[in-house]
Amino acid sequence: MEPVPLSEQVPNPLRQCTPDELRSRTSAKWRGYPPDVLPLWVAEMDVHLAAPVAEALHTAIGRGDTGYATGTGYAEALAPFARERWGWRVRPAHTAVVADIMRGAVELLDLVTEPGDTVVVNSPAYTPFYRFVSRAGRHVTEAPLTPDHRIDPEALARAFRAAERGRTPTGRTAYLLCSPHNPTGTVHTRDELTAVAGLARTYGVRVVSDEIHAPLALPGTPHTPYLSLPGTEDAFALLSASKAWNLAGLKAALAVAGSAAAADLERLPPEVSHGPSHLGVLSHAAAFRHGGPWLDALLAGLDENRALLAELLARHLPPVRHGPHEGTYLAWLDCRGLGLGDDPAAAFLERGRVALVPGAGFGSGGAGHVRLNLATSPEVLEEAVRRMASAVG
Repeated sequence: MEPVPLSEQVPNPLRQCTPDELRSRTSAKWRGYPPDVLPLWVAEMDVHLAAPVAEALHTAIGRGDTGYATGTGYAEALAPFARERWGWRVRPAHTAVVADIMRGAVELLDLVTEPGDTVVVNSPAYTPFYRFVSRAGRHVTEAPLTPDHRIDPEALARAFRAAERGRTPTGRTAYLLCSPHNPTGTVHTRDELTAVAGLARTYGVRVVSDEIHAPLALPGTPHTPYLSLPGTEDAFALLSASKAWNLAGLKAALAVAGSAAAADLERLPPEVSHGPSHLGVLSHAAAFRHGGPWLDALLAGLDENRALLAELLARHLPPVRHGPHEGTYLAWLDCRGLGLGDDPAAAFLERGRVALVPGAGFGSGGAGHVRLNLATSPEVLEEAVRRMASAVG
């Protein structure tokens, strides 16, 4: 993309909120724990709304435009963003608005699998993958990432073969891909995703790619949309402005079908379109269409925090291993060298008053790890790591 003109540059969003403003918030991050706990857990950012998003919401509320969501405005806003940022052509006719990523994933899996079928995930994996897939009556099979948090083609092939052996005569297999990956922060490469597409074709596996963190690939690491690759025509992707612009409370997401999956997408029940919030659709569309300068400022701030976290860990908690962290604002910390057992998050909370997400909930490979949200001010991040160090005795 063209460089952002100086007149459009935005100050670092992570340095704009005061502690009193943050403590006055009533959402999960700042109400889930007592006031003396620093919350670096759930995926909310400590930022103000991007100005174009706030303006879209104020305009809608001012005119009483608070009814039901409709139309293709969301897809029409995503399309130029995807083309300019990732070189990917999104066809609005091959999209559907859904309430959020996980509800969308369940609906798409319902189109291509039956109860009792297998859904493969890369462990450690975003915890709702296990819960939502299991509640939908599907069996979760893990294909663990490599020790350096890359997709392991051999592990994936083994998982696909195991699912193939266990199929019923009408059974099918799906692969719920997380790209970029939560919790590890890995941004899968074009070559890795091309290998995934080849394996999916070989074993007849339908891929659903959760790309909610796609706008959050950090500087130096490009995001490759799965559907932009050859051989992915029968796959789906799920995207949202939720994570990149801090809009989790404004429910909306977009399901995108490859050309050979468009007919499947048309089978979505009409009631699925009732879940998205109209204000959510309006705000997400404004983010994709007009929120680029704000996002660029955020990415620069996250890159600074990424470097700061590595420095703080090296200084205060040198046994903690911190992976490459190429995307998202979620850091996956291997704390097994601290001697805090399988649940170091419990010690950090009890003795350091820092709330992190325990790693065990992310499946195989999660014990002894924590997930830390670094989308906060440098001052909060520094205080959090100091407190974590104080919990190690």
